Amino acid sequence: MLDPAAPRPPVKERLAALVRRHPVFAAVLAVAALIRIIAMIGYQPALFFNDSYDYIEVAMRPYPHPLRPDGYALMLLILRPFHSFALVTGLQHLMGLAMGVMIYALARRRFGLPGWGATLATLPVLLDAYQIQLEHLILSDTLFTFLAVTAVWLLLWHDRLTWRLAAALGLLAGFSWLTRSVGLLVLLGLLTFMIMRRADRRMIMVMLAAALLPIVAYMGWYKIDHGKFAMTESNGIFLYARVYKFADCHRIKDLPVEEMPLCTELVNRLPNSQDGIWNAGSPLARYTGKKFSPETNATANDFSKRVIMAQPGDYARVVAKDFLRVFAWERTVFPDRATYQQYEFGSKTSDLPKWMHGPTADKAVHYEDGRVSPRAVEPFAGFLRVYQNVFYLRGTMVAMILLVGLAGIGAMWRRLGGAGLLPWALATGLLLAPAATAEFDYRYVLPAVPLACIAAAAACSPNTRGRLRALRRSRSAERAP
Repeated sequence: MLDPAAPRPPVKERLAALVRRHPVFAAVLAVAALIRIIAMIGYQPALFFNDSYDYIEVAMRPYPHPLRPDGYALMLLILRPFHSFALVTGLQHLMGLAMGVMIYALARRRFGLPGWGATLATLPVLLDAYQIQLEHLILSDTLFTFLAVTAVWLLLWHDRLTWRLAAALGLLAGFSWLTRSVGLLVLLGLLTFMIMRRADRRMIMVMLAAALLPIVAYMGWYKIDHGKFAMTESNGIFLYARVYKFADCHRIKDLPVEEMPLCTELVNRLPNSQDGIWNAGSPLARYTGKKFSPETNATANDFSKRVIMAQPGDYARVVAKDFLRVFAWERTVFPDRATYQQYEFGSKTSDLPKWMHGPTADKAVHYEDGRVSPRAVEPFAGFLRVYQNVFYLRGTMVAMILLVGLAGIGAMWRRLGGAGLLPWALATGLLLAPAATAEFDYRYVLPAVPLACIAAAAACSPNTRGRLRALRRSRSAERAP
């Protein structure tokens, strides 16, 4: 028996012991860390996306942004004194590694998988080239995924809820919602799972209170600045992008006059759904004032709902098409080449563009307090380009991971789906939400992958496998004469 009063071994010895106990995972984790170091050397100081400049603008001059909540911008604000986008991406790469560690720990300790099996569950997160590239972008997705995975990990890791744990779950869910609007699904998922598992009502209330605390505070700030108790002024406009390509105003009864400018004949429509928002030829440009104003957002929201009610079949068709696009084996250029290339490690980098719809690249220069235009450093950048051509999670593989998780849920139906229900439901919801409210985008797939891997690991636990074998035996016995 260990003496609790005995001194703990040095950190180096404890790490060496962990490596000896988990050699396969330690090797994979080391490779994953090395690739991320190569990314930081190969593309300096970071990679940027269209949305990056909105986050940077808020970090430089805090205000509640009308397009998207400010959770990620808050992280940039906290790190602003260091004047380093490399620090931001380094932290995001650490989040990616931490998610792999959490998946492995759950698979080993809670689900009872062998070392090689638990390591297998981490590969889509640790070694996927597009995951690594997303971590290197100044974007909210990595932070959002980390918050969601941490919340699920905490809930599944502990046998009993305490008020501290419930408060931590609530804060994680609340800040995930502040980081991306789809984070509402994380809060609803945690709440539903806790109710299904008959958690103490007091713990549920603590979780809800902790989640709503930052949300209500942010909405109050938004009201002070914009005059409306809300988080954004974009939900209706993004929903308009969803219906833009199929909306037929001839099938809408009693369409208000103020919504008629949103009607467009088929021959005059732009190529992509997102053109309904960002293209200068969008019908939204027919309204005066700011695009993301309360009035335009409310008009677009009401119009979109009328379209969905009048054309439910068309709406279901485009949602299903975009949802199934997730599971295609080959990655195709979508929605356009310019957007698609921003998810690739490129051979060329260019100066930061000056976006006419909002902040300029000057904000990024002020944040870095120096040169900020991305620079590809060879041969490290070349290695990453070759790596990305081979080592990535194909859509069909995502489908297989989800099907494994679903099989585990089915086997554990008497226990309300078991531990895999929460991560599987969240992964599926995160894939379905963009298809239902905006449009498919490759970067929206990646936050669902760690959760799907947790669900698949739960499905492969000895308990679940035993129940699957019992089900097969019972069905065989029923078919026997």
